[in-house]
Amino acid sequence: MLDKVSTPARKRTATWLGAAAVAALIAGGAVESGLVAPNAAHAELRSMAQPVQNVPSFADVIERVKPAVVSVKVKVQNVADRDDEDGPRFSAPDLPPGHPMERFFRQFREGERGDRGDRGQRREQPRRFGQSMGSGFFVSADGYIVTNNHVVDKGSEVEITMDDGKTLDAKVVGTDPKTDLALLKVEGSDFPYVRLAGQKARIGDWVVAIGNPFGLGGTVTAGIVSAQHRDIGAGPYDDFIQIDASVNRGNSGGPTFNLAGEVVGVNTAIFSPSGGNVGIAFAIPASTVETVVASLKENGSVTRGFIGVQMQPVTKEIAEAIGLKEPKGALVAEAMKDGPAAKAGVKTGDTIVAVDGQPINEAKDLSRKVANVAPGKSLSLTLWRDGKERNVTLEVASQPKGV
Repeated sequence: MLDKVSTPARKRTATWLGAAAVAALIAGGAVESGLVAPNAAHAELRSMAQPVQNVPSFADVIERVKPAVVSVKVKVQNVADRDDEDGPRFSAPDLPPGHPMERFFRQFREGERGDRGDRGQRREQPRRFGQSMGSGFFVSADGYIVTNNHVVDKGSEVEITMDDGKTLDAKVVGTDPKTDLALLKVEGSDFPYVRLAGQKARIGDWVVAIGNPFGLGGTVTAGIVSAQHRDIGAGPYDDFIQIDASVNRGNSGGPTFNLAGEVVGVNTAIFSPSGGNVGIAFAIPASTVETVVASLKENGSVTRGFIGVQMQPVTKEIAEAIGLKEPKGALVAEAMKDGPAAKAGVKTGDTIVAVDGQPINEAKDLSRKVANVAPGKSLSLTLWRDGKERNVTLEVASQPKGV
């Protein structure tokens, strides 16, 4: 039988055992049965001891794709036509003077002018020449480069600088102001290039932007996809990806990559009261880039489908008035005389609710879908008229210039 009287030696032994038990708990180790009983606090200590998942490193992706990204330098004629007191601007289609979205683009027009005076002041004599700077990237080994239309707009000479410092003269193959894309070409072969993503980026996906902000060249920033399908009033086919990776002047035309090293978008505009990054940037989706670049490469311009209707949104009040369950579709404000839609029987007041069986949620959906159909192909429209659906088939025409 053990003596119940505690001796100094026994007290020291008990103290040592207690300390060992606490140490074992903190380390997540097992303690001999009878000394420590499991409970919620012990489980919490064990969970705290688990390794924390690391934030992904972008280094491997950057090493692969960075050589394909270039700086674009453009000699510009008639600089006075392209800038104002608020800083350089680029031409944006379908923006009337004073349009509230004009600031998106005025604040992001690329470049520093070598002969520019103090910001906010005009020189007495208009400047004839200047320099615009942006970004771009190779999409093929034989020297094709994607950038923004507004980077090369009104440019007389274009020069690209590769990641290794090599400079090359480039020619403009074609431009598309309506999507703000341009295709350049340099002579040579075996250039490093990147691929366009086949899958749309999801909201919350990590992305990496590489470009030439403020002429610094080769700058990498990271963030996430903040939103999809942004319409910022730039043109009839707005469908931008919004990202929060740092993007500034000079990043225009540069790529945004996913973690697989594929281009998910082309940086084209920012929203910023100050003109600098505030975490809201917009990129043209890879799906749009792929279609436009293919057309520019083949024809030097983009040919879009046309059915000859003027549209307006379907509001809640309009939907109730015409018997639609939801305010969706594109209301036909006018079916142009002798246009494909009018010839097929489309009338003013019809609501187009689907194209080739794909639902139309808003008027711009119709514009995008029709524009992507090659002229000469047949198209099926689902109309809502007199409280019921009916289908018509028409042949898509080529979009007239200036439309």
